[in-house]
Amino acid sequence: MPWSAKAQELLKSQYSAVGAASQAALGEAVAVLEAASGNGAEVSELLDRFGSRRDIAGQYVDAYQQYCWPVSSIEDYKLAPFHILSTESGAHVDKDRIWHMETLAKVCRALDNGNSLLLATPYKVVNVTDPESQEDGVRWWEELTGSGGVGMVVKPMDFVTRGRKGLSQPAVKCRGREYLRIIHGLEYTALENLERLRSRALAAKRFLAIREFVLGVESLERFVRKEPLRRVHECVFGVLALESEPVDPRL
Repeated sequence: MPWSAKAQELLKSQYSAVGAASQAALGEAVAVLEAASGNGAEVSELLDRFGSRRDIAGQYVDAYQQYCWPVSSIEDYKLAPFHILSTESGAHVDKDRIWHMETLAKVCRALDNGNSLLLATPYKVVNVTDPESQEDGVRWWEELTGSGGVGMVVKPMDFVTRGRKGLSQPAVKCRGREYLRIIHGLEYTALENLERLRSRALAAKRFLAIREFVLGVESLERFVRKEPLRRVHECVFGVLALESEPVDPRL
């Protein structure tokens, strides 16, 4: 959904405020340094540094503006589904990812009247044991994020996948470079900041995702079996409790 609909206050109080203040302050700093350089002061290193920071501030503004557009009615919303939670016949966790994506694409095509709320989600199947397929997947991601896409979500082919250590993480977000600038800050691409980000521990978040996934599937299966709502809500409240765990929300 457009940020201008779901996160207006966040846009006003955080993203746009940071972008406007950064561009104004850094623009003034560059102007002063350029004037000093024109008067013979040796400020070339400072000028390069602040010029780079000014450009980064512009990239930051460009990044969040890609996800904003005017919203005045339901026709301005677009939703791109990526799996079927459940139907009356079951929760469909026994179906692989292609089944979910293709079934949803059929629904989107059937509803397409030029102004449909639903959009078929593009996807790419990658064989992780084939180098060529891996490279093809990387290129697809780079093209997607390079043209303004947020990123992609990497998932195993089977909806529920088990490894040697039990359940595998159901999905991993792979956001694009410029979208991460919104999440981690304007200058996250500086080498010292990248090193700090790479050193973060992800095990807690990974374990949390698996537990939430299990509870989510259980709640759907209980709902489809028409169990009492209190039984469904047990799982839902379990997920809400896990969401309160002190884990970095940017992960």
